[in-house]
Amino acid sequence: MTTQQRLAEVFVELADTLVDDFDVVDLLQTLTDRTVELLDADASGLMLADQRGDLKLMASTLERARLVELFELQVAEGPCRECFTTGLPITNVDLSDAMERWPRFTPVAVEAGFRATHALPMRLRGQIIGVLNIFTEKAVPLSEDDIAVGQAMADIATIGLLNERTHYEQVRLSEQLQTALQSRILIEQAKGVLSARADLSVDEAFNQMRHHARSTGMTLSVVARSVIDKSLDLRTVGSA
Repeated sequence: MTTQQRLAEVFVELADTLVDDFDVVDLLQTLTDRTVELLDADASGLMLADQRGDLKLMASTLERARLVELFELQVAEGPCRECFTTGLPITNVDLSDAMERWPRFTPVAVEAGFRATHALPMRLRGQIIGVLNIFTEKAVPLSEDDIAVGQAMADIATIGLLNERTHYEQVRLSEQLQTALQSRILIEQAKGVLSARADLSVDEAFNQMRHHARSTGMTLSVVARSVIDKSLDLRTVGSA
């Protein structure tokens, strides 16, 4: 399969998730997964602004990337924060040269094994709702075509979240994003619970939960709640 054919498949996959009452968390996780695949990156994360305009981490492909991005939110410094504030893409930043730019974020990202980072705005016209972040373990720059692909994927998700612009839909979107934020907290708790109970890494625990959700038609938040309250047999999750 050519790169162009795979890219077309991914765009169709993302578009297919945008149905009524779609699972926002799963859409954003799919976006980060496919970003890593298509751009030959090592990790990706995605942040959305909540009702007050504060960035919240919504998806990440690796646990160490998630921890780096949570630190970025804590210190309010780094590529996502800068991209969200300026509305401009940040690309091909070699972290060995970024100490002056992000003195607190940079050493944490390097310690996690990353050497380069990129941040792309989730923007439609003048409205910025979040940021797509990309990490690589080697300081290999992304090409203009790679950056265009990453931005196009971020744009697809943005359009999906903002596809109806009436006042009613804006209220609904705000409520939907708030629900997604709450679901993400529940999912993080369940990842830890399943990891401890089944002797899995956190990343493996999340992959099992997500696979089970998709194979059964359940949402990730429902699976997470069931894992936490033990109503879902861990062997069932593990065999999904």
